[in-house]
Amino acid sequence: MTEVDVPQTRPPEPLSIHIIKASNLKLTKIDNGQRPSSGTSKGTKGDNVQITVKVEFGEKQLGESPKVDCVPDTPAEIDYTANLNCTFEDPLVLDEISYKPVVLTVTEVLPKEKKQKEEKTAQLGQCTVDLLPLVKGATRHHYNLVINPLPGSPLETISPESPKPEMEVVISVQESLLEGTQINNGNLMTLTIETLYAPPETWAMTGAQYAYAAALPIPVSADKESPIVFANGALKPSIDKEAPNRQKKWAVPGSAQGNSVYIPESFLPPDNIDDEDGEFKNKEERDHRHVAETEKLRVTWNTERRSYMDAMATKSFQDKIAKCRYWPVEVMRLPQPAAAKGKKPGLGGGKLKDDEGSISYHGVAFVNLAPLLYPGVKRIRGAYKVHAYTDHAMHEKTKRKTGFGEEAGKIAFNILNRNSASPFPKKAGKEGAEKKEKEVKKGHSEKIQRSMSIAQHQQQVNAAPAGPGGQVPPEASQTIKSDTGSEMEGQAPVNVEGQQYVDAKSYVMLEISLTRPLIPKRPPEELARRVAEYIPPRPLFPKRTDGAQRAVEDFHNQVGSVANLILDEFRDQFGDILKTDDEPQTVEAMESRRQKLIYELNSSGKYFAFKEQLKYAVVKIVREKYLKTSAFEDRQELQTFLSELYVYLIDQMHVALGKYLALEDQAPIPKPLTDSAQLKHFAREAEVNGNYELATKYYQERIARNRNDPSHWFDYGTFCLYINDITKAEECFKECIAIDQKHLQGLLLYGVVCTLSERNEAAETFFEAATCVDPKSILAWTMLGLFYDAVNNEIGAEMAYLEANKLNQAAAVAEAKALREEEIVKDRLARGEHESEDKEVDHDQGGLAPPSVPDIKQPSPPSSDKPPTSARSGKGSISDRRMSASKRSDTYLHPDQSPQLQGSKMKTDSSTSRPGSQYRMGSQRGTPQPAEETEEPPVREPTPVPRSSIYMQVIEWLIEVKAIPFTERALAHELLSPMGGPTSAYHINYARLKLQKKEYKEAENSLDEALQFDYQNPDAWALMGHVKYMTNDVEASRDCYERTISFTIDAAEMHSIYLRLASIYLQEEKFSNAKNTFLMACKRSPSCVSWLGVGIACYRLGELAEAEDALSEANILNNTDPEVWGYLSLVCLKTGRQLEAEQAYKYALKLNLVDYDLLTEIQHVQQEVGFGNPEF
Repeated sequence: MTEVDVPQTRPPEPLSIHIIKASNLKLTKIDNGQRPSSGTSKGTKGDNVQITVKVEFGEKQLGESPKVDCVPDTPAEIDYTANLNCTFEDPLVLDEISYKPVVLTVTEVLPKEKKQKEEKTAQLGQCTVDLLPLVKGATRHHYNLVINPLPGSPLETISPESPKPEMEVVISVQESLLEGTQINNGNLMTLTIETLYAPPETWAMTGAQYAYAAALPIPVSADKESPIVFANGALKPSIDKEAPNRQKKWAVPGSAQGNSVYIPESFLPPDNIDDEDGEFKNKEERDHRHVAETEKLRVTWNTERRSYMDAMATKSFQDKIAKCRYWPVEVMRLPQPAAAKGKKPGLGGGKLKDDEGSISYHGVAFVNLAPLLYPGVKRIRGAYKVHAYTDHAMHEKTKRKTGFGEEAGKIAFNILNRNSASPFPKKAGKEGAEKKEKEVKKGHSEKIQRSMSIAQHQQQVNAAPAGPGGQVPPEASQTIKSDTGSEMEGQAPVNVEGQQYVDAKSYVMLEISLTRPLIPKRPPEELARRVAEYIPPRPLFPKRTDGAQRAVEDFHNQVGSVANLILDEFRDQFGDILKTDDEPQTVEAMESRRQKLIYELNSSGKYFAFKEQLKYAVVKIVREKYLKTSAFEDRQELQTFLSELYVYLIDQMHVALGKYLALEDQAPIPKPLTDSAQLKHFAREAEVNGNYELATKYYQERIARNRNDPSHWFDYGTFCLYINDITKAEECFKECIAIDQKHLQGLLLYGVVCTLSERNEAAETFFEAATCVDPKSILAWTMLGLFYDAVNNEIGAEMAYLEANKLNQAAAVAEAKALREEEIVKDRLARGEHESEDKEVDHDQGGLAPPSVPDIKQPSPPSSDKPPTSARSGKGSISDRRMSASKRSDTYLHPDQSPQLQGSKMKTDSSTSRPGSQYRMGSQRGTPQPAEETEEPPVREPTPVPRSSIYMQVIEWLIEVKAIPFTERALAHELLSPMGGPTSAYHINYARLKLQKKEYKEAENSLDEALQFDYQNPDAWALMGHVKYMTNDVEASRDCYERTISFTIDAAEMHSIYLRLASIYLQEEKFSNAKNTFLMACKRSPSCVSWLGVGIACYRLGELAEAEDALSEANILNNTDPEVWGYLSLVCLKTGRQLEAEQAYKYALKLNLVDYDLLTEIQHVQQEVGFGNPEF
């Protein structure tokens, strides 16, 4: 150690435990003056007793308080302080303080009898002080602890209604045990082993009893791990039910007894299975869990163990999880320690020594700690399957060569024997090495027994006589050690006893929590700030300036507003007279009207309102233009200023009146004939037809009409993304987010653009921001997962997909619930009609008809809320990834099923589930009431399954917004998903993607696969028609389009189908079919192209009037289409209108008509009629 490192060692810090007082220590007075716990002592002082408090930490006694008189109804002032020195040389000291309690034992000092030399004492109760707040960085903490009575203590006789005895304690240190860097970089792990359920069938409550232990490794430094052992597992029967609010126990309670072994205010959480992180979560496994937790034996620990990890240990823990996500938790059975204090020879002491620390039924649970690397996650809890322990399985799952089973067994045996040594003594290394050397020496004799084959071992187990309770003696069921299995010639390692865990489907409940997440999650505020840094928000309106010019403009606006109000008042009073009076206006009449108007304004209060309206604008002129903000001291100066201001205001009033009051009314600006939705439709139409220039024009026109609408920028950005103009797409999405910082789809697509540009840090910010904007969005979480896939962040992708699947399952449950409620309402309405009919029948029978049970749905069996499905439907997994594709067809919740059919099935179930005799008529409303017989237990409902996987929902959106790289990645996930696979929807969306990429051969192959799944899918036939159309296979495309239109269900996009089919009819000169098809397109969504097609078809049919009407409609929707002007010119030529024909022809040429055949036809008709071309 260098001289620089020496000052870094911190001197020991005294930890003070200050006992202030004890209250409510009321002892029941015994008539004969004796207490059961105190022998034969007589109480000479009534209920006044003397007590002392002993302070212990682990096996070390820190001190004992002086005797204190305890008077009833008066707190006993103890005022005693014990100190515990905390050294910082050993890193395990903080760890020891975190999980060991300080035990306070209250002892009664009994009065001396005659001829008694020494005082007798009796222990009354205990309480434990948790030092955890000091490890978390606090310097002082106050407790009011309940004193738990010890067995035989007089405190046990206190009635439950009486106040419980309490002790007031303060723990403190001069300086924090942890420095700032240690608090920020270190971590405190809390491990809770709860219960082992469904243990091996050979375990029994009778016969030889054993101890049960669990152990797992925890890093204590950068390169060292130590096992943490939970040794006090107890085998309990199924009739011994667990309390709902189970309290956790101390891992090392020291001298604590009774209820003091429980950690104050620390309980096991009642989590829902859906919120767990472990295994055993699907339906079959839930049923097994229910049976195991209610009908089988269990091993209970309910023990909490804390472990402090410094910065290096925390980094090591994080790196090991990232390297291999599975963490081993070993479970084992141990022989019970000897009950006597010493091991006397001849009483089996030698045998116990040989068996000391030996373990049997060695199993291991592999806990997936990857969720601890999810951002912001600090806790995992769940049920984890117990496997048979072998070194091979340990290495395969956790990359560890061997486990800590043997060492953990010795530690557990020491704990059970109340060994005074700490679980982590410094001498443990030497002792462990010596024991390992002894094991190596006797390994030759054991190797012969360990290398038996499975058959020989099983024969020995079967031939061995069963012990008491049906258990096989340990000698007959020795585990074949896994570490020697690899030494056998090519034989796989075997653990016969551990295999019983697998056969019984054993699982262990455990919880791991941290004070700080290993990967901190950025809060929404920080993400919003980062988004604002990348794209500053743009105000919707420009900032208002309060300069002199602005003040004058405001005055003009107010004058114009008041002038319009006065003019409206004048028209209301004299408008009718001026319209009917044709005589010339005289001066006297005008003056009379002026006086009447002024009187009306004054009497109605409008004059005062107008003045108040102008006041604020005048004040602004005074302040901004004349810079007058204080009162005038000189009256003459005030009058001069008012005169100047009056002249200026009169001049500005005339300016304003000249601006707002014109002699002639201006023509109002006509409203546009097309709205934003129509422009978007026209743009999509041009996009499908490959006219990208026209599509750009429509998108830009939408933006020009309203630049503050983020959807306009978003739609234009998706178009730019489709034509691979990444730079312009990024600018559009920037504008979208600048207008609305919480635009979900804009955030996602800007993240896509950043990913395409390899700016992954910025992309992650925007994807995370999207999940914060809408935490319940399946789209946002799945897109985040796809991004993490792109950057090879497997754990991040797993976290995002898990959250998306949870939301998808919750949506399915909510949808199923809504359907059930709707069915219940319909059933009630139908039942009400039947009841009214029955009442009419009863009335006709004179009330002599026997009462009948109404046909209603029984409320108790939940399965009647849904239509019955196959037997496999009840076995659906709640996890989407664990369901096979073959089962989805049975477990899918079909919302499109007929409600009448569902209702009939429900009635059938309810009528056959229980006989009608079990119910009797209750009230007049016919409410069924159960008879005296006990109702059957409700049947568990099948878990609703989502309509589609999270990837399919995202694929449809990605194809819509043309994010091709992410679409390919999502399709790959859908293909491998248990809910997905090569389904019809997959092939259809794959074909849509290939159409966007103009890879028509692959699209056609995929559509062939889709049609094999569903030959009547209109979307598949529509896309096949598009493929054939783009490859110039006109006849095949026409057949596909006609088939699509003939289906009863329309395809998702019908407009393009109508246009292309009608254009094929025009090419084939089937003008009547073309006209009808174009009209169908106009009926659904009219556009310039659809009306142009109608006009062309009508012109070819000779229906010139209808052709002109259709072309006029097309011209209204788009007056810049040269083809429309060309056909209008043809119609005008045919109808003999020279001027209009020439104008239409002129506009067609001006707009660059490029259709050579149309130009040739126009010129030919012009030559026939002799006009139409101004050049003649």
